Amino acid sequence: MIARLWRGWTTIEHADAYERLLREQVLPGLKLIEGYRGGYILRQEGTGEVEFVVMNLFDSLDAVRAFAGPEYTIPVFEPEARQLLSKVEPIARHYEVKTMPE
Repeated sequence: MIARLWRGWTTIEHADAYERLLREQVLPGLKLIEGYRGGYILRQEGTGEVEFVVMNLFDSLDAVRAFAGPEYTIPVFEPEARQLLSKVEPIARHYEVKTMPE
């Protein structure tokens, strides 16, 4: 299993809207991809900004490529996300999952 992690930041004013976009559109849309196994949205309030870490789980790098394309380390954004994000990590990181909660 592969964990795909990516970080982005919003202003405090846009944080709830971005989280809603992730919950209601992005993660449900990923369920249509064969090999997608779910995801997590992590949120950390900071001074003046909010950091999000999104971790999606896939069966394999082939499943990641089905989502992100051949250049799978490049983050994929919904058009609405670009309006809400103030700063983005330029690459998505991929890790082999060695243990999971039961």
